[in-house]
Amino acid sequence: MSEFSESFRRPRPPQLPAGGLPIRWAIGAAVAMLLLAGLARGVYTVGPESVGVVQRFGRFAGTVGPGLRFKLPFGIDTVTILPVKRQLKMEFGFGTPGAQNADQASYEQELESDMVTGDLNAAHVEWVVQYEIDDPEQFLFNHREPGPTLRDLSESVMREVVGDRTVDEVLTIGRQGIENEAIAELTALVQQLHMGLKVQQVQLKNVHPPKAVQRSFEEVNRAQQEREQMINQANGEYNKVVPRASGEADKKLREAEGYALKRVNEAEGDVARFKALLEQYEKAPEVTRQRLYLETIGEVLPQIGGKVILDADAKQFLPLMNLRQLEPAAAAGRQEGAR
Repeated sequence: MSEFSESFRRPRPPQLPAGGLPIRWAIGAAVAMLLLAGLARGVYTVGPESVGVVQRFGRFAGTVGPGLRFKLPFGIDTVTILPVKRQLKMEFGFGTPGAQNADQASYEQELESDMVTGDLNAAHVEWVVQYEIDDPEQFLFNHREPGPTLRDLSESVMREVVGDRTVDEVLTIGRQGIENEAIAELTALVQQLHMGLKVQQVQLKNVHPPKAVQRSFEEVNRAQQEREQMINQANGEYNKVVPRASGEADKKLREAEGYALKRVNEAEGDVARFKALLEQYEKAPEVTRQRLYLETIGEVLPQIGGKVILDADAKQFLPLMNLRQLEPAAAAGRQEGAR
């Protein structure tokens, strides 16, 4: 066999690239790096207040709970994290700095808060809507922009409710009624549109007239408050004086009625006693006359005290008197007269 054939049969050493590695090794390393990158991008975490909505080739595939999760890489699976257990809010007419919710505040705060009441007066109304995501699938796929849609619905409902009331109701006594009616109508609209949201609260914040007339309105309110204060003071004086006068008048009437009853009873008693005496007198005039005389003397004499009755013919009576004996009788008479 020739030297040429021997060299032809001898295996050739592999050709090396400029870096010194075989080409297939470089391709394998690249593929491995792509796989590792895909696997790394396929790992994600769902927070404790959230759920992950999984889409596979754009179609809804389900939801996953909190924890460390894996998805198919290279755009096969996409996951949207939604805070379903967090209370979200929207502010109208004002905005809190540092809000994490992109739909929490608007760039047209003055325009959305200026409203017209039912009696054609202007009012500046600021309110807050608190809500949460109730159905992640409906929230993501039923509406293109659920956040701005909810803002528009909230503003429409609030304008309708405020437009059915007077400015005095909006600014003073009608706040609770506005909140209750607004949350009822907004909840009905959200359920009707299947937005996947649950409205929890509608709360009015700062409600006042527009700046151009706010000073005049405050003066009117101050005058009304002073009027109410004066009315309350007058009612207090009335309630203090009138019941006292009524009590005194009632007391006088009761005393007069008691005195009249006493006099009537005394008169009736005198009449009955006189009739009884008359009846006895008609039966025995002399005896009755003598008895009346003795009873009268018995009532009168004790009140006179000690008396000395002398004979008209006696000329010297001092030697016959014992003045010492008359002193106790006179004292007893004075005491009886005092009683």
